[in-house]
Amino acid sequence: MISSSYIYRDAIVKTSPFYDVRPDEQDVSLLVVHNISLPPGEFGTAGVEQLFTGTLDPDEHPFYADIAHLRVSAHCVIRRDGVIEQYVPFNCRAWHAGISSFQGRSKCNDYAIGIEMEGTDETAYTKAQYASLITLSEAIIKCYPHITLGRIVGHNDIAPGRKTDPGIAFNWPGFRQALSERIYKGTQR
Repeated sequence: MISSSYIYRDAIVKTSPFYDVRPDEQDVSLLVVHNISLPPGEFGTAGVEQLFTGTLDPDEHPFYADIAHLRVSAHCVIRRDGVIEQYVPFNCRAWHAGISSFQGRSKCNDYAIGIEMEGTDETAYTKAQYASLITLSEAIIKCYPHITLGRIVGHNDIAPGRKTDPGIAFNWPGFRQALSERIYKGTQR
């Protein structure tokens, strides 16, 4: 369930300064799945939170020196253990998609919700992550009915050639089937 403050009820809230007002709050119609790990390939660190809250220390790791200046965020991050962290309310524009387009429409941040899976393109995601992503996606779809199964995509789909996440390790068929079963449970098809 998403509260009236556009926060997912089971999320740990961590506030990012990197967001702004959407051009049209009623226009949310896309869900974008990403992956992230900081340092690259390492899980369970504070790097993701620090990046999204603007507190990443460029001296903490050599990779951080190249990204500490970035002003990026996502609405939610799903950790390896399935814990959901929320950085930006869903009615606001998070800065996750960059230069992007979907079905001929550019500026995906304007109308998309961004979910980061803690992981890499080649590392299998955990059962706990998929369970959380399915539950979170269902809540988002209930709140934003313009988001349909066909409008849940990877970062690679909206920024081809520039981005590859969530990568080959992401089980799209399994995720879509499980989400479809959850959404349509008990209804006539």
